[in-house]
Amino acid sequence: MTDTASELPVQDAVPAFDRDRLLVWMAENGVKQTTHDHPAVFRVEEGLDLKADLPGLHTKNLFLKDKKGRLWLISAAQDTVIDLKRAHRTLGSDRLSFGNETLMWETLGVRPGSVTALGLINDVDRRVTFVLDQRLWDADIVNFHPLTNTATTALDQADFRRLLSQLDREPLVVDFDALD
Repeated sequence: MTDTASELPVQDAVPAFDRDRLLVWMAENGVKQTTHDHPAVFRVEEGLDLKADLPGLHTKNLFLKDKKGRLWLISAAQDTVIDLKRAHRTLGSDRLSFGNETLMWETLGVRPGSVTALGLINDVDRRVTFVLDQRLWDADIVNFHPLTNTATTALDQADFRRLLSQLDREPLVVDFDALD
């Protein structure tokens, strides 16, 4: 919906950052990365063969909404089990469900299949609470889509934390393996 005829509908609005602008921003802000292009990957299972040749811990990313309308992004190691029926208590939220594509585009500037912690660069209104798997916080190298599922961007831990610091984002670090 738009307020005036001259405005673009939300789903057609262009986010501030796409892949190219993200990579330029990283270079300008001293965040070293290596990006590998590959065919589109929509699910963790589809990219296992591609990821086997890339060093570091690979991720799965869940864009969620709770009953009160709060938005959450969980970034976890690709093989971490995330039980949404239990996770909400640890996060201090109401019951969680997947956020819709419109909210995803409005806040992170990505489409389904491309959800990534790097999308936080587009969340200028800070609507999304970032939750990070303890395993990613401890990993030497982490891999995320650079706002598109046709590439993977590897960051060492120091550069990942530099990126989060530049975005002024402090993740809620959760050990999903230890949830009761």
